[in-house]
Amino acid sequence: MKNQAFPYLILFLLVGIVAGLAGVIAGSLAVYTALSDQTGGMVQAATELPKPTMVISTDQPAQIVSLDQAVTHAVESVGPAVVTVVGTIPGGASFFGVVPDSSVSGSGVFISSEGYLVTNNHVLEDANKVIVILADGTEKPAEIIGTEKYADLAILKVEGGVPSVATLGNSDGLRPGQTVIAIGSPLGDFKNSVTVGVVSATGRMLDTGLGYEIQGLIQTDAAINSGNSGGPLVNLKGEIIGINTLVIRGDSMGGAPAEGLGFAIPTNTVSAVVEQLIQKGYFSRPYLGINMQPITPDLAAMYNLQTEWGAYVTSISSDSPARQAGMQQGDIIIKIGDIHLDEDNTFANALFSYSPGETIDLEVVRQSQTIKLQVTLGESKPG
Repeated sequence: MKNQAFPYLILFLLVGIVAGLAGVIAGSLAVYTALSDQTGGMVQAATELPKPTMVISTDQPAQIVSLDQAVTHAVESVGPAVVTVVGTIPGGASFFGVVPDSSVSGSGVFISSEGYLVTNNHVLEDANKVIVILADGTEKPAEIIGTEKYADLAILKVEGGVPSVATLGNSDGLRPGQTVIAIGSPLGDFKNSVTVGVVSATGRMLDTGLGYEIQGLIQTDAAINSGNSGGPLVNLKGEIIGINTLVIRGDSMGGAPAEGLGFAIPTNTVSAVVEQLIQKGYFSRPYLGINMQPITPDLAAMYNLQTEWGAYVTSISSDSPARQAGMQQGDIIIKIGDIHLDEDNTFANALFSYSPGETIDLEVVRQSQTIKLQVTLGESKPG
């Protein structure tokens, strides 16, 4: 019996040894595989991370492209339509003698195959001669078709063919965080420079210091410098969504410096203004026909006025809407239509909320009494 059991014992021991060796081999392979995943596998993943992607919508099926490809395509699409604008300001006699001609420069962009291009009004202000320099360096004379200082926009026209035309997009759908591209000629020398940033905010309002505010501006951190004024702010579809107009560096009274505070006029404003400038040579604004002095709390306290905010009427034009409505010199306008004049609503911005031909009520303080006048607004004319 014992002799018969011995072979079975040997066989059992051999099976156990083989199973143990198989377990050791399998464990070693598992450890090796894990180490490979934690070394070579991780290194490979780190060197082959996919770039951020986004969908560029077109009429064709959507294609996935990288962010840098989208920026490059947008610049290639709009860049040839961007120009440098150079204006000549005539000199003249002064207390110190004859002042020679001087020049100003900015940027612009073609928006029509007929040769129309848009820029900022402040780029051309006081200029009597304008040339544009195309992206390839070609210079062309340009005619000033119309300007609108309250929106800081101007339209130029060049004769002959244009190298390219940019598309005006819809600025109403902009959201903070969207990638945008500024193209222009900073300092007038670095033609067609490209900077990239995001929409920081929309609906911004800035005081011009001239008695009115520019409203509805796009704020961006894309670098904008002197000379970029009038150039396009572009989305990743290659559409213009704003016209760059100004940048804030910080408090002029010695406050903290600031960077990345650029502003652009949204294209929906641009479209409305440009259409009238091309058709009529000016943008139709409501006309009241007065000269006025803004009233602030400091002035009100100094002259013991009954209202802290308003517009003091210093003179009235003959045959003006104000004259026909019975307005008198010395009246203080405190309300235009439904808008009270205050720190946030200047006279010009309140008036420009209405249209020529519209009949509205004016609330006026006259000799300690508040009265209402009904006026039908006229249309402003250039010059």
